[in-house]
Parts: sequence; C-alpha cells; structure tokens
Amino acid sequence: MNKHRRHLVLAGSAALLAAPALLRAQAVEKPKVTLAVGGKNLLYYLPLTIADQLGFFKAEGLELTIVDFAGGAQALRAVVGGSADVVSGAFEHTVNMQSKGQRLRAFVLQGRAPQIVLGINPKTFAGYKTPADLKGKKIGVTAPGSSTNVMVNFFLAKAGLKPSDVSIIGVGASQGAVAAMRSGQIDALCNLDPVVTLLQRSGDLKIVSDTRIVAEAEKVFGGPMPAACLYALQSFIDKNPNTVQALTNAIVRADRWVQAAGAGEIIKAVPESYLLGDRAVYIDAFLAAKGALSPDGLIPEKGPETAYRALASIDPEIAKAQLDLMAVYTNDFVKRAHAKLGVGAALPR
Repeated sequence: MNKHRRHLVLAGSAALLAAPALLRAQAVEKPKVTLAVGGKNLLYYLPLTIADQLGFFKAEGLELTIVDFAGGAQALRAVVGGSADVVSGAFEHTVNMQSKGQRLRAFVLQGRAPQIVLGINPKTFAGYKTPADLKGKKIGVTAPGSSTNVMVNFFLAKAGLKPSDVSIIGVGASQGAVAAMRSGQIDALCNLDPVVTLLQRSGDLKIVSDTRIVAEAEKVFGGPMPAACLYALQSFIDKNPNTVQALTNAIVRADRWVQAAGAGEIIKAVPESYLLGDRAVYIDAFLAAKGALSPDGLIPEKGPETAYRALASIDPEIAKAQLDLMAVYTNDFVKRAHAKLGVGAALPR
C-alpha cells in the first residue's frame, strides 16, 4: 500500500469511528417542543415527570412545554389538531387512530403494563359480586375516550355488557376523582396511582381488577400490553428525527433512573402537589407501580397485537379494519439511545 493510499484509509477509518459522535451532536430540528399529556401527576407518566424535573430534556437541547389535560383523549386531540407536537399517552391510541386514517407512531415506552385499576365504591355498591353487576352503574374514568375508559369497556365486554349499559363520568386523575368516589357520585372507578392507593388506604375503594401487576395485566389482555409512551404523527417523526431522538434519550434515561431510585429519591424529585397531601401514600403507590414501569424504553414486539385485540373486542370498526401494526411503533430511536447511554451503565444521578 503506498503512503498516499494508506493515509486515505486511515482518514476514512477515523471518520467512521467519529460518525456516531457526530450524529449524536447533530442539532435538534425543533428545540421548542410542545408535549400534551393527560394527567401528568399520575405514576403512569412518572418517567416523563422525572425527565422534566431532573433536566434530562434540557440536557438534550430541548425546551419542552408540557400541556396537561384531564385525560389522554384530550392530549390525543391536541396532537391531531396541531396544537401539540408529541403526546405522552397510552400506546393503544396509535392503533385506534390508524383505523381512522391517522398515522401515529410510538417511539419510546414509559410503562410495560397499563397500571389501571378498576374498583368499586364500598358505600354505594356494597352488593357487587360479579362484573355483570356493573350494569346501570355510574363509573368514573379520567376522561371519556381515555385509556381508563377503554379498560372499562374491555372489562364490560368480557362480562357480556356494552358500553351503553353503564354511565361513564369523567372525574380526572387527581383530587376530583377522590372527591367523586368519597361523595358517592360514582359507584365504581377506573383510575391510576396515586389516586388508587389513596382511596384504597382510606377504605373508599375495593379493587376488582389491577393491571399494575404485569402478570395480571397480561392475563387480562392476553399478552404484553404497552402503556404510557411518547408518540407523534409520522410526518413529525420524518421531519424531526433528531428531535425525536433527543426526546427518546431523555425518557430512556428517566426509565432507567426510576428503576434504580429509592422511594425517598422519587419523593424529592416529583412536585409536592403530586403527593395528594400524603407522602406515605405516594411511596406506597410508587412501590405498587414500579414493576409496571418500563426499565429500558423498548416496546414489546407483541404489544401492538395485544392492543389491537383489546380494541377490536369493543369496537367493530377496528375489528374490520386492515391495519399495519408494524407502523404504529418503532424501537429504532430507543436502540440508538442505548448506544449513547451505554447498555446497563450507571447513569448520572
């Protein structure tokens, strides 16, 4: 090999070795991002809160504006309507919306089980024995059309009931839900932590179905049921890949931080208002939900199929639709985040 050619080969090798670093250093296309979420205080979205509170998004060059809605259905409408860029919401929305002609894609996972709990009100519904007893009852959800509403519909369908057999009432994901249950405005509640643990500890909720337990969630849905994730319109992802990568890096870092954190660290990291006035309740709620949070951000391959089956069982239009389930998610950004952070490596705390 002559001297000139050897120089070119070495230069080329150096460029290849430097390429990943150069790619990671690429500026985000959209530094200011608006993210919609339905109930940010919920443990369902704990990785989002951690990434926000501990500056992980800022470390990726993002200035994130988080708009908090009463439920996931409103957050979904925000991204479809163009007032938000990205949603932190339930994975099944990507499947549901494809059946309606909207191309949404999930790109990083926060929860590997729904964490949704269905319980009855011991004061107004003491006679509950089987799911069929829910007929004619008032059931509180975070918001109509949200993932908590989907869970109710799925539970009803397994009991041979239709959504129209009950009254669905939006009660939010915080003190409003607690007040509705304690005042007897609703006979049952489908909600998440910390609301669930607070009501359970005070004797105002008797649990019927608990998908905070991964094994229970897979039993209920018949397979892995991805939960909270970040998703966006495919057009946004195509136009802003570096921005999506930055969002993914922050959430993967938060996922891993949460799994390594103790309850005391979590309490220090979340806003005081999220504790619903009782730190002990929030700690119990965190410990109950921790196993259902994603350790790595990866969306399970069989997750889209599980979500489709759940939705198809309650919506004939989805059951008839020909869907491309590979198009509702990607793990490409998460894999690149792992390469950047180092698989299994301890993260800065």
